[in-house]
Formats: sequence, structure tokens, C-alpha cells
Amino acid sequence: MYQTDPPLSPKEILPTMYDLKSEDPEEPGLPDQFHLLQPRLLDETFRPSTYPSDQVFTASDLNLYYDLRHPLWYKRPDWFAVVGGSRLYEQRDLRLSYVVWQEGVNPFIVIELLSPGTEKEDLGQTLRDIEQPPTKWEVYERILRIPYYAIFDRYKYELKIFKLNGGRYAEVNLTEPRFWIPELELGLGIWQGRYQDAEQPWLRWYDGTNNWVMTPAELERQRAEQERERADTERQRTERLIAQLRSLGVEPDLD
Repeated sequence: MYQTDPPLSPKEILPTMYDLKSEDPEEPGLPDQFHLLQPRLLDETFRPSTYPSDQVFTASDLNLYYDLRHPLWYKRPDWFAVVGGSRLYEQRDLRLSYVVWQEGVNPFIVIELLSPGTEKEDLGQTLRDIEQPPTKWEVYERILRIPYYAIFDRYKYELKIFKLNGGRYAEVNLTEPRFWIPELELGLGIWQGRYQDAEQPWLRWYDGTNNWVMTPAELERQRAEQERERADTERQRTERLIAQLRSLGVEPDLD
């Protein structure tokens, strides 16, 4: 590659999401049902009021390419969110992967769903082999400098929150299993309830009134219930009016 003057930017000379692989059939650890449903619930309830919807991107199990010096290195977070950038790649395409040197905006929060095989790496308890790419913890903390890192233990139903402080993650002391993020005007917490017909603790977002952000299905049920209540109120009002007219000797025209 010839040197140009002025030098070209990494976005112009390094691979894009179209050039890098988006999946590896030989990669172990295919997601189970929980790893499919839990990110979906996070997606459905992640609605930060501080950003318009077209500047919010969320993804799960998507290749996250993070180092322009090693453009083939990537991690696959269980779930992450980017705010302040385009929801679509270059405002037109659905993403095959997330390539930070092309996007220009790093994730704001990443969530890992703890599994026995990845627990130590997720918690930053593994030492890096210098001949191998960095661990998830190193990538999130030192390379991408993601402000918030959350870990949810699906077996113990425990939530851990780490906040970037002075270049290093510091664990937040939670007095209850929920945490407010002021930059998003949203909180993340453990909710006991039924989602996709499964009753158990789930991780989901809540709003400034401490109410859980509703999923589209919950909003639809709420609207249907409000419509039924409105119809019942109208029916009862009509029945009272008919009764009053008949008590006065007037037979109402019900046609």
C-alpha cells in the first residue's frame, strides 16, 4: 500500500463489515434458549429518552471488531448498546457486524450472561496469553473503554455492574438488584415475571418512575384492556340512562 499525503483514515483503508466474517460455524458455545430470549427482552425494553430511536443500536451475539491494528480480532458480547450513532450502518444497511473503526462510536454498555465456561473471562479473572487476542475484560475496559459493563448470573440470578473509573472498571455496590444509569435516564434490574411463557427472574430496563419499561406485547395488552374498560364504562352509562328513562315512564328508542 502506497503512502498518501495526507494519510488516509482507518475507515478508508481497513476492512469494513462487508469484508470481515460475521459468523464462524466452528466456534463453540452456540446460544441456548435463554441466550436467545434474554437479549430480546433487553432489546424490547431499551428505550433511552436521551437519544432519538434512530441513534440507538442494540445487538446480541454480533461480532464486535475492536482493534484497527488487528482487524481480524473480535468479541461476541451477549448484548451491547450503542447510543449517539446511526441505528443503521451508514444510515442505510442492517449490520453484519460492528466494526468500531468504521462506525466511530464505541458501545456505551455491554452485558454478558454468565456461563460456567466463560465465567472467569467475563469477570476478568483470566490472564492473557500474549500470543492470543486480549480477553473480553481487557477489550471492554482498556481498548474500547466502554463506560458500563454488566454481568448477569442466570443460575444465581445475581447482577454485577462495573463502571469505568479512572481507566479501570470498579464494581458498583448494589444494595438492591437494580442500577440507574443517568446518561440514559434508564435503569437496569432483575425483574421476576413471565416472558415468552417462562416465569423466572429476567434482566430488563426500568424508567425514571421505577416502572419496568413495557415490551410491545405488554403495551398492546394494556391498550386492549383500556379499550375494554372504556367499552364497559360506556355500556354501564347507557344501561343507567335506560333505567332512568324507564323509571320516568319513557321507553327509550334502542334501534
